[in-house]
Amino acid sequence: MAHQTFQQEYMQMPPVTRAYTTACVITTILVQLDIVSPFQLYFNPILILRHYQLWRLVTTFLFFGTIGFNFLFNMIFTYRYCRMLEEGSFRGRTADFVLMMMFGGTCMLGCAMFCSLLFLGQAFTIMLVYVWARRNPFVRMNFFGLLNFQAPYLPWVLLGFSVLLGNSVIVDFVGIAVGHIYYFLEDSVVAIVSNCVNLVMKTRAIIPCQRNSQEVLLGENNSNNNNKISSSRSSEAISNTGLWLQLSVLLG
Repeated sequence: MAHQTFQQEYMQMPPVTRAYTTACVITTILVQLDIVSPFQLYFNPILILRHYQLWRLVTTFLFFGTIGFNFLFNMIFTYRYCRMLEEGSFRGRTADFVLMMMFGGTCMLGCAMFCSLLFLGQAFTIMLVYVWARRNPFVRMNFFGLLNFQAPYLPWVLLGFSVLLGNSVIVDFVGIAVGHIYYFLEDSVVAIVSNCVNLVMKTRAIIPCQRNSQEVLLGENNSNNNNKISSSRSSEAISNTGLWLQLSVLLG
């Protein structure tokens, strides 16, 4: 019964969240069983470029350490916020969600080359948390029953928690920075550009209407002028006819 419940819950997960969390768990199990070594997974630009070990571009995001508190903590946050993003602001936009992950991963790989970072799974999790937090600014959070705060402060609380655990905060800073870059480009710049495009399209739609209305007014004015001219000409013709009749009577 428990197996069926777990399988049912697993299949109800959105596809990207299910694929990523499954890959992380499988990678950790393989390392735990000594089937794969962490030295085969970490990010190394020299091995990637010279020896074509391209899998390191992906595996650096899949390993959170051996099974323990750090692994469970990161996996819980990864699963929770990856799923909430995919079912929330990215609902029905799976391709956009994948593009966000690819954009974030590419930026982190660039940072890793300068910061000498080996594994980027934690930074990737912080990025997901940051994007979700900025898109849900009024949600109240409770951190282990100790702290109450609004969602945008969550990435910084996690950074402080890393400091308490004695972990390096460079990874957290990279995740926050990349998350902010994506949020700024997607939710600020794109929104401004789309508003400008909509304004231009509305302006283009209004101008033809104004031209049509002006043409209609000009047509009405021309028709009125033509009617006035024809009526004046007809009155002149009638008056001329009257004069000829009077002359014919006098001469007759």
